[in-house]
Amino acid sequence: MSLLVQLAAEKPENPLIPPVPELVIGLIAFVIVFGFLAKKLLPNINKVLEQRREAIEGGIEKAEAAQTEAQSVLEQYKAQLAEARHEAARLRQEAQEQGAALIAEMRAEGQRQREEIVAAGHAQIEADRKSAAQALRQDVGHLATDLAGKLVGESLEDHARQSRVIDRFLDELEEKAEAAR
Repeated sequence: MSLLVQLAAEKPENPLIPPVPELVIGLIAFVIVFGFLAKKLLPNINKVLEQRREAIEGGIEKAEAAQTEAQSVLEQYKAQLAEARHEAARLRQEAQEQGAALIAEMRAEGQRQREEIVAAGHAQIEADRKSAAQALRQDVGHLATDLAGKLVGESLEDHARQSRVIDRFLDELEEKAEAAR
């Protein structure tokens, strides 16, 4: 031993190179730990990673399916919106047509009422004219008989005679007025 000690004392040890027995023990411990990890821990890690991968792939597939479904729903909504716009345009057109028909109907009704009012006005004017002519005839007749009685000097109180004279006088006036036209 003294020889070993002597050799060891002569040659200084390198601190970066470990002694061989430590290397062997370290290598054996590494293999044991690595083997344990490979047998027990690595399958669990692989299992968890596989589950994560499946979950991610499933999520991607679900997302793609949801996106496809959303796209089809969007297309349906667009089709429904276009149909609703078309229906609204049709209803608007119908309302305009109904409005135009209603306006035409109201104008026709207004025209008919106007014509009725005008006809009633003409009838009233004609009745008023006849009434005024009758009243005027009576007034003129009374004035004429009074005047004629004063001129002739006799009383023309006989009503029948008075009416005949007045009617004859007014008929002559009307004939002269029509001839003058």
